[in-house]
This record gives sequence, C-alpha cells and structure tokens, in this order.
Amino acid sequence: MKLDAIDKQILELLQENSKRTNKELSYKLNLSVTAVFERIKRLEKEGVLSKYVALVNKEKVNRSFVVFCHIKLLQHSKSFLTRFEAEVLKLDEVLECYHVSGDYDYILKIFVSDMNAYREFMVTKLTTLQHIGSTQSTFMIGEVKNSTAISLS
Repeated sequence: MKLDAIDKQILELLQENSKRTNKELSYKLNLSVTAVFERIKRLEKEGVLSKYVALVNKEKVNRSFVVFCHIKLLQHSKSFLTRFEAEVLKLDEVLECYHVSGDYDYILKIFVSDMNAYREFMVTKLTTLQHIGSTQSTFMIGEVKNSTAISLS
C-alpha cells in the first residue's frame, strides 16, 4: 500500500496518542471528520494500523527489572524451534521474543519486579523448557530510548 503525506501524518499523530478523536485529527490535518474516518478505516483494513494499545508505566506496576536473555537451543531443527516458540508465547514475563542470527538463537525481553523474581522465573519457568542449550542474561541499567513509534519520514 502506498502511503501519501496525509496517511503518514495520521499515523504519526496516532502513534503519539491513539486516543485522539477523528474530530481532533481533522482539525490538525485540515480535513473533514469523514475524510479522516475513511482514511483510518482504510489503514486498518490494509493492516497498516494493526492495533491500538495503552502503554503501562513499568515502575507503577512493579515490573521495572528488565532483562535481555539470550537463548541458544540444542539444535536448530524446525521441531525444536516450533516447540520453543510455542512455549515462550505462554510466559507472561516475556514481552518480546526475537529469533536472531549470531551466537544465540533467540533474544527475550523480560519484565519482572526484581532479581529474586527473575531467579524464580529462570528456575521454575524458562529453564524447564525443552531444547535450551544455554542462556545469557543482561540486565538493564538505564533506559536511554524506548519508543513504539515508527518513523515515516
């Protein structure tokens, strides 16, 4: 789908605040409410806009201990990969999981309350998954940049 300048403006405005009303958007873009509504519906239908979410402050919900866990599987067979991915999807502490190239097979982004909670997660959940050969954990010291907005420039 080809995005024009107005589509990109709509996407940027919605990425800043998805609760903006069509009326607010129409005012900012100098378009009718109907035109904005139709463009948003088209972006949704085409899958450019896939969902609307609320971002939760991790400190306020006691999940500010962030860990990047690198996973190496025992083998790279399709069945091992499929099984591992299915199991990771069930782990609430894992917010992101990426299949990557390099020394490790996967990188997990894990949110827990503290080091004790992470140890408990490792012992009772992650290391019980089959096909894991090794793990390496990296702990976040400080957050320099964290954005959900994709630049459309």
